[in-house]
Amino acid sequence: MPGDRRAGRAVADEVLVRLRDLCIDGGLNGLASTMEDLVGFVRYDLAAVEEELAALSTGGTVVGEAAAGLVHLGGKRLRPLCVVLASRVGAAPASAVRDIAVAAELIHNATLLHDDVVDHADLRRGRPAARVRLGNAASIFAGDYLLIEALRRVQRAGVPGVMEGLLATIAEMIRAESLQLENRGRLDTSEELYFEVARGKSAALFRWALGAGALTGGAPRETCAALEAYGESVGVAFQLIDDLLDLVGHHSNTGKTLFSDLSEGKVTYPLITVLDREPELVDTIRAIAEDHAAAPRFGASGFSNGPGNGDGPVNGGPGNGAGSRVSSAAECLPEGGVVARRQGRVLEAMARHGVEAICRGLASTHVEQGVAALVGIPDGEARKALTAVAYASALRER
Repeated sequence: MPGDRRAGRAVADEVLVRLRDLCIDGGLNGLASTMEDLVGFVRYDLAAVEEELAALSTGGTVVGEAAAGLVHLGGKRLRPLCVVLASRVGAAPASAVRDIAVAAELIHNATLLHDDVVDHADLRRGRPAARVRLGNAASIFAGDYLLIEALRRVQRAGVPGVMEGLLATIAEMIRAESLQLENRGRLDTSEELYFEVARGKSAALFRWALGAGALTGGAPRETCAALEAYGESVGVAFQLIDDLLDLVGHHSNTGKTLFSDLSEGKVTYPLITVLDREPELVDTIRAIAEDHAAAPRFGASGFSNGPGNGDGPVNGGPGNGAGSRVSSAAECLPEGGVVARRQGRVLEAMARHGVEAICRGLASTHVEQGVAALVGIPDGEARKALTAVAYASALRER
């Protein structure tokens, strides 16, 4: 167990140091100092969460291996951090905070396992996705297992209102996924639809994490509402940056193949923005999607100007001829190939129209809204840390 504690503290420190470095890179030296102070403030809470996640057992089954394998790969752990920080606005029992923080991370990982099947994704956190290694069925059941484990932990925490909030949040996330599925492949996706999906898919879990942490700490209703508003705003900012990095990030940072959202039939805010400014790119963007669909992958993106989910048949096991294929079609072509040239045209247009600056600026606007929601919360370490986390979310490169 001492070894587990040391490993947990190391991961906790890594999360906090990464946030500190983001603040430094963004010229926010004052907030960077806050993150330095935060190491001592929540280090042991985060380490306890990490110990619980590290102890997640495979149970000797393929489903357990798929579930634990993803969780053990690590991640940003921002959702557990949000739970811990929100709980520090009040005074919460350590065991309840740990259970709810672990639940937040398990739910996030469950959605990733499900998403990878829906999106025919090959990579997750820089490694072959569970569906590639172990099959679609294992990935789906592993996601279900993590959801049940999360619900058990919330039930064990026994904080009034938290379970009800989580069930409503999961329902909201499923609705957002349904909306995205119904509109997969549409090149006329509106900004309104994009943000409706972003609020349901990503921001909802951040909102619940903050509200659940506050309830666990015994915070008054108005404080819980303020933290939930903060969580929604920061969650939208987080999704905006995620979608931007899908196009302009680097594989070693993101752990994903670039343009993967487009290959999965998703038109995200950066693409909506560049198409608004340069509509003639529509054929190039459609061609990129069709290039991915024509490659020997798991399914087609099915791009059109109308509804279509583009879902191919789902094979339950890794013996579908794709178990060893983890690179995108673009990566399989030589440098300067047709796919690379088409992607280059989109990236050049994004640069011409300042799309990255537009996306980061909009993310910053949501961050400011989130920080403004904290105005009624007592000034202290928790509020300072939440402010730093918010700004860091708009600066990240991974």
